[in-house]
Amino acid sequence: MKESVLHSESTLTNRYQTTIPEPIRNVLKLHKRDKIAYDILSDGQVVITRTSDKPADDPVFSQFLDFLEQDMLTHPEHIHVISQKLLDDSNALIGHINDINLDEPLSSEDE
Repeated sequence: MKESVLHSESTLTNRYQTTIPEPIRNVLKLHKRDKIAYDILSDGQVVITRTSDKPADDPVFSQFLDFLEQDMLTHPEHIHVISQKLLDDSNALIGHINDINLDEPLSSEDE
């Protein structure tokens, strides 16, 4: 194993989550909501890197969006306004999701 230039530790919670220690965040220039990648090397070491800001294009999703666009252009008669009941039912199921603050620390019961 190579000699460490910087050593830092963190604890794994019951939900297998951890906080990236501040010295590591500083070196990687990480900010809230940034994405990180984990690479396992052949000798078992794990390398953590900051990923690029631009997400990779998903070819399957892109093909699906192209399909939808083509279908809407070919068959505009299939496009309908959703009913108020469907909108109300959807909001009853998922409307509360907007109330989640992703920057809020986890509660003790979630760790």
